[in-house]
Amino acid sequence: MTSQVRSADVTTAGVLLRTWRHRRRLSQLELANRAQVSPRHVSFVETGRSRPTVDMVLRLCDQLAVPLREQNQVLLAAGHAPAHPQHALNDPPMAHISTAIEGILAGHLPFPALVVDRRWDLVAANEAAYGLLAGLPDHLLEPPVNVIRLSLDPAGLAPRIINLVQWRAHLVHRLRHELGVSADPLVAGLLEEFTTGPEPPVAQVDPPPGLLVPLRLRVGADVLSLVSTTTVFGTPHEVTLSELAIEAFYPADEATRRMLLQTFGPDGDRAASPTGR
Repeated sequence: MTSQVRSADVTTAGVLLRTWRHRRRLSQLELANRAQVSPRHVSFVETGRSRPTVDMVLRLCDQLAVPLREQNQVLLAAGHAPAHPQHALNDPPMAHISTAIEGILAGHLPFPALVVDRRWDLVAANEAAYGLLAGLPDHLLEPPVNVIRLSLDPAGLAPRIINLVQWRAHLVHRLRHELGVSADPLVAGLLEEFTTGPEPPVAQVDPPPGLLVPLRLRVGADVLSLVSTTTVFGTPHEVTLSELAIEAFYPADEATRRMLLQTFGPDGDRAASPTGR
């Protein structure tokens, strides 16, 4: 966590808060009521006539659902120290988190699971997840590996995804949601990359939607059918941790379950793994 505190720029802090208020489509009165302050005070903070305290910044940010990283930016603009620490996963304070993530990924075998950050860059994955990536070009596997691009790029998994239209729509929906939460320009760029231009060629018409949208992925002569869940850490107070999501996949049919169990289970044949490992 940085301890640097720059001189206050309350106008910038107010602009940031006003921008987040507009993103959340709240009036000053609505925000004031939620934060239990006067509309006048909200107005003074947004116009730079009043320098908000740390408590006020955090209270307004909480009501605006501002991500922790951006809360620190508002605090710095107002002349305060960041309130939320930030570490790399291999830093000593995060050792127990890294151990927990490794345990979750290993415990999910023989099914695929991976961890992504808020920009959908791959943080970690288990052997079954890596097993689905055999044969992809090196440029898509060079860090940082972006999972959206890996999935939807014509040189990536896209040609192997049987229900590409469904899965692409699912991922685009997730990107739009993430952009609404974080307002990250890199997420915006990723969304634009896969929502402009011609639709990708699809070899097969998608089946009617069921209760869940599965990932139907061709692996050799077989087709894996997988449904996914997303898990985040509860009540995080650290920036990196607040931005991590665990994407866990489960078999949607018995054939998929058997194939993954035979390959990645306790007695699985790793030589038959799609990675060849």
